[in-house]
Amino acid sequence: MFDPAVIVPPALFSLMTAHVAGALVPLIAPWRDEAKNRLAHGSAIVACAAGVLVGIGGLLAPEPLVFSLPSTIPLLTIQLRLDPLSAFFVFVISLSGVAASIYALGYVREFYERHSIGALGALYHGFLLSMILVVTADDAFFFLIVWEVMSLVSYLLVVTEHEKAETRYAGFFYLVMTHVGTAFILIAYLVFYQQTGSFTFDTFRQSGHALPEGFRTIAFVAAFIGFGAKAGIVPLHVWLPYAHPAAPSHISALMSGVMIKTAIYGLIRVYFDFLGGAFPWWWGFAVLAIGAVSALLGVMYALMEHDLKSLLAYHSVENIGIILLGIGAGMIFQSYGLSHLAALGLLAGLYHTMNHAMFKGLLFMGAGSLLYATHTRNMEEYGGLIRAMPWTAFFFLVGSISISALPPTNGFVSEWLTFQSLFLSFMLPDLLMKILIPIGAAMLALTGALAVACFAKAFGVAFLAMPRSHHAKNAKEAPLPMLVGMGTLATVCVALGLAPMLVVPVLDRVIAPFTGAQLAQSVVTEGGWALMPMGVGFASISTPVLTILLAVIIPATLLGVFLFAGKLKRRFYKTWGCGINLKPSMEYTATGFAQPIRQVFSTIYRPTVKIEKDMLEESRYFARRMRFEVHIEPTFQRYLYDPVVWVFNMVANRLRVVQAGSLHLYLAYIFLTLLALLLWVG
Repeated sequence: MFDPAVIVPPALFSLMTAHVAGALVPLIAPWRDEAKNRLAHGSAIVACAAGVLVGIGGLLAPEPLVFSLPSTIPLLTIQLRLDPLSAFFVFVISLSGVAASIYALGYVREFYERHSIGALGALYHGFLLSMILVVTADDAFFFLIVWEVMSLVSYLLVVTEHEKAETRYAGFFYLVMTHVGTAFILIAYLVFYQQTGSFTFDTFRQSGHALPEGFRTIAFVAAFIGFGAKAGIVPLHVWLPYAHPAAPSHISALMSGVMIKTAIYGLIRVYFDFLGGAFPWWWGFAVLAIGAVSALLGVMYALMEHDLKSLLAYHSVENIGIILLGIGAGMIFQSYGLSHLAALGLLAGLYHTMNHAMFKGLLFMGAGSLLYATHTRNMEEYGGLIRAMPWTAFFFLVGSISISALPPTNGFVSEWLTFQSLFLSFMLPDLLMKILIPIGAAMLALTGALAVACFAKAFGVAFLAMPRSHHAKNAKEAPLPMLVGMGTLATVCVALGLAPMLVVPVLDRVIAPFTGAQLAQSVVTEGGWALMPMGVGFASISTPVLTILLAVIIPATLLGVFLFAGKLKRRFYKTWGCGINLKPSMEYTATGFAQPIRQVFSTIYRPTVKIEKDMLEESRYFARRMRFEVHIEPTFQRYLYDPVVWVFNMVANRLRVVQAGSLHLYLAYIFLTLLALLLWVG
């Protein structure tokens, strides 16, 4: 019998012990890199497995479990609280961590004798542990400390290959953006503190609903900007395409898969827990609108990327937008007192949170395997890798199907639930909302179509046709631990798609305390075979039946072809190439694949084309060499961030006069500051 009160404490102790031991021992032991790698990531597997038990225990526990340590620092309470929301995120982080740690056993070999494996392992443990502490912290002061530790450690992991200038720039960009976000989170918590006089979350949730309306709005906006910067919502997303590709691939998988989800945790905690789930409709609409814009722009920018990891980073922007669509719809329904629909929107958001962690982790690992084999992230230098890396190709295909929301995988289920929560807006009493929310559904539909196109491009260009480079031609399959890590997440992606009837009751335990509505009994019907958000009359789906139908229809079609078209024969012919031999340079490229979409949305992309020709001396009609480049305009960076940077630089230059290099002048500054403080206090 699984008793959470008995299982969770020793599992939590094992988690902490394994993380501390895994961080310290490889760092100080004079062992070879192989031993350090095995110890660091082997102990990470143990710690994350214990985290999975902690998450399951927290989800099943009838009451929140609280753990505290003594603190001598004023205002700081070191206390962990494991309620269903925290437990859900602990489970998702730990499950992703298990797969990433297995994967790292093979992937980190790439860094032997180039970087300190002990330091890399220590930072990896610090990163995993800080994420667990962020989602279990029960005190604002303590939360901000572990939040900053998470940001700092992830920054150090991003700049692992700091010898590259672009990596240092990516790390600096990330560090600035994450601290801007932290400043806004601090403002949100100070709003609660000035009303309660305490930093404990328990006092926040007891008095948050009694805050004056103006303070509640400040808390809403500050939390949305602060956590939104970490999540990567538009226009605060600009750091993702720099930082995620620069980090080692197993770190990218965790940053994109679960670290940015700690911001989703923070938003739900503030809005539905501290503020009691009582808010005006426009809060939910703001979240939904930003989510819709993030989803659409994220996938549009992803389509133009040729760097595989940057492409995946932009898709994180897209999927954060999809998650916010569900949460925003839930907030709107909650503001009108439709608790059942609010629970459905929140359910869709959390389901997609978990699904994105799984398939995005899988895809980043797949990209890491390609990088491991070819030493490049440029898709134009791939091609034909399915022959050399069949297992990587298969796992990448599973991830591509999942993120494209195609059945029977997990992305299909959560996006279907998101659509249902948006379509049910016709039940709102406000005509304006009835008109506006379906626009979000239309944008989600366009997002889905573009995502399919984007991953058709990514898979086709990387794995099909002929190798386009020497590295692709000589690529070899990834080591076994990397395949096991990817296989673990691929299995989870399929399982979460086939068994929503098991997932929905678990998520029901997470959302019921915030919405007051129980969904599982009404949504999971037909003996667990179907999901029906609003009963039989509106919409229903059964992924197991859909899978069975696909498993029957495809073989039946092949059998029909065999029976009616005669015996199937394998015939091999060369592809017709207008009478000349085909070369890799004649293949359909990623640039060519995206060209029609770039033309359709040229108003947004504002592309610039550069063509260099080296003509033959004998004739100006024949080129010896041609080079074609196309770039899209970085709109947000040029028109939003560059002006801000220019203003800061200008102000900083003006203030340089203050820094005169004179000790006497600095002592005068201190004296005047003290004098001003004494006058203010007096």
